[in-house]
Amino acid sequence: MVGPTNYMARNTKITAMNDLLRPLIDEKGYVLLDGALATELERRGEDLNDPLWSAKLLCEAPEKIEALHYDYFRAGADVATSASYQASFEGFAARGLDKAEARRLLRLSVELAQRARDRHGRGLVAASIGCYGAVLHDGSEYRGDYELDRDELIRFHRPRMEVLLSAEPDLLAFETVPCLLEAEAIVALLEETPDTAAWITFSCRNETEVCHGESFADCVRLVSGLDKVVATGINCTAPQHVSGLLDSARGATEKLLAVYPNRGETWDSAQHRWLLAGGSPSIVGCAPEWYAAGARLIGGCCHTTPETIGAIALSLEGQSPE
Repeated sequence: MVGPTNYMARNTKITAMNDLLRPLIDEKGYVLLDGALATELERRGEDLNDPLWSAKLLCEAPEKIEALHYDYFRAGADVATSASYQASFEGFAARGLDKAEARRLLRLSVELAQRARDRHGRGLVAASIGCYGAVLHDGSEYRGDYELDRDELIRFHRPRMEVLLSAEPDLLAFETVPCLLEAEAIVALLEETPDTAAWITFSCRNETEVCHGESFADCVRLVSGLDKVVATGINCTAPQHVSGLLDSARGATEKLLAVYPNRGETWDSAQHRWLLAGGSPSIVGCAPEWYAAGARLIGGCCHTTPETIGAIALSLEGQSPE
């Protein structure tokens, strides 16, 4: 049985977590997220054709990750998302690194974002936790066709999450979740983890479904039942699907809605490259429409840049705080 003092302490912490983003919402009406790490680092000349993707530079050139975080803050981003999306104990082991070094590098991913934030003087740091498919490096984050059950997914995510939390980020960012099963595993894992704030965002294949085929509204409804989830929504999804997805989830959640799509390209896992897409609408141009549809965390994913984030900020000027 929880005594009155513990109950009050717990509720105070939950209130603090739920209020994490509220000052930014009150100030300007929205939270501006950052943009791509890996594709932007590649645009700047880095070779990231590697199973670790952007996490490769945690080993080789961490200062370049910190510099990019700082550029996003300078462009107006309120949140830096760490370069740990594709980092894992399994991935580092394949590179010949032991668990102690893997833990150091995972913590470093958060510390680099914190250093950039401290240089800038304001902002939040979200520790990125990519889906299981991201670690496979075979494109299954856009399919969700895993051969693991819920408990196996919990066991996969738990060690990495614990290390990232030890670096004291402001919150966790579970990203590009392609299926309801993995969302169930994440919720179960968060339920056993005290005093943790998180957002959970999904990769989606059309205007109503996540990549594995389940209803986006059902996924949002599932994760919204947890106090620790401060926001949910969509990432690394083609921008033409976003408005429909927001509409499909109307009434499914009272959480803040997050939207940070990619530029519209499709990942070719066989050739390990992005296929150029035609006809995708501009993220910058769509941002006010997504705001009007209820999105309050807005940014970009693959193939967006600090310039993209700065332009989104300009496109959202004049929105009324709630």
